Amino acid sequence: MRFGKDKSAMPTTDTALAGRDHRPFDVPATHFVLGTPLEGPWSDGLELAMIGLGCFWGAERKFWHLGDGIVTTAVGYAAGLTPNPTYQEVCTGSTGHNEVVLVVFDPELVTYESLLKTFWEAHNPTQGMRQGNDVGTQYRSGIYVYSDAQRLAAEASKAAFEPVLQRAGFGAITTEILDSPEFFYAEDYHQQYLAKNPGGYCGLGGTGQSCPIGVAST
Repeated sequence: MRFGKDKSAMPTTDTALAGRDHRPFDVPATHFVLGTPLEGPWSDGLELAMIGLGCFWGAERKFWHLGDGIVTTAVGYAAGLTPNPTYQEVCTGSTGHNEVVLVVFDPELVTYESLLKTFWEAHNPTQGMRQGNDVGTQYRSGIYVYSDAQRLAAEASKAAFEPVLQRAGFGAITTEILDSPEFFYAEDYHQQYLAKNPGGYCGLGGTGQSCPIGVAST
């Protein structure tokens, strides 16, 4: 741990932890709830979504609960500087990684727009480097897109939701929208954490506002 470090400030390439060139732990083969593979390769026609909205324990549950069309979900670390980080390293604030959820979905059964609607309504996207009482770069709001179509949908949903939030007294949206970075799987015990620990901590709290985004494919 680096005591005294401001965990809400992103590290630089000079200050980030070095990391490693291999995964430092095993990832379970299957989803604890859905029974589907946790890692690819994925079948043709499936798509990926990657989002960060605070502590990934509660965030992941929001997406496996969507049901039909969700093939699998997994939690991990992304959009940082340290290769193959551990949870302990991410928590120092010295890797720059966000806690994210990877969603594999069938667009014939569930649209990307509906995933975005769940994303926006499940947290407060105006808080910068925190979510509720959880403070640090790992809790920032982020959408990490895999295609031009996903970027357009993400930007459109942000533009639609921001005035709703401002009318309700919230500030500007601080969500970062970036091309999808490398996804590093989190440790076994983090995967589907709230299914394994039903009474476990979930720090997510939405704004109570509805995101006016359609759920039909564009």
